[in-house]
Amino acid sequence: MKPQEIEDLSFQIIEKEAKNHGFDEKYWPVVRRMIHTSADFDYIRTIRFGNNAVEKGVAAIQKGCSIFTDTNMARVGIRKTEIAHFKGTVSCLMTDPAVAARAAADGTTRALAAVELAADRIKHGIYVVGNAPTALLHLIRLIKEGKADPALVIGLPVGFVNAAESKQALTALDTPYITNAGRKGGSNVAAAVVNALAIMAYETAVHETP
Repeated sequence: MKPQEIEDLSFQIIEKEAKNHGFDEKYWPVVRRMIHTSADFDYIRTIRFGNNAVEKGVAAIQKGCSIFTDTNMARVGIRKTEIAHFKGTVSCLMTDPAVAARAAADGTTRALAAVELAADRIKHGIYVVGNAPTALLHLIRLIKEGKADPALVIGLPVGFVNAAESKQALTALDTPYITNAGRKGGSNVAAAVVNALAIMAYETAVHETP
């Protein structure tokens, strides 16, 4: 089978097994792609959308926003064709020498230092966290302090220490967010969310073009 045939069949299986999932046409594509990436139907139950997240995310991509990820795995997993169509960018600052220097100087993690470095670049953009709860918690802190103003936060850190807690804290913000309850998540799932938004942004733009 060709890759597209495999994906199409996978979506058919998901549709059949998800049955009456309760999501509308704006939100289901995000959840469906998360399931497709992880083979985990729990996301139907645990996903959390806040403050018109899908609409804000699609609009940001269509405006050519900057997208920052907390891991190179997430960066690599994000589809570039649709993002590039709108002249957007996808970056991960984890290997930036300035991040390493700041983390060493401050005695913090690179994930936290990367958030600091991106804070003044993320206005109207999207920050994607699929691995580090420390990154998400620090981003939340900067948003509360008025030092960061992303259009959307995708917060899906995975793990046993502060993963669930950081995602719960995210849901208290007025900033648009896509997250989930509990320990599950990961860079692959976070990238899948961006891909769902990018595909919707592209398809909407194409359909609206005379």
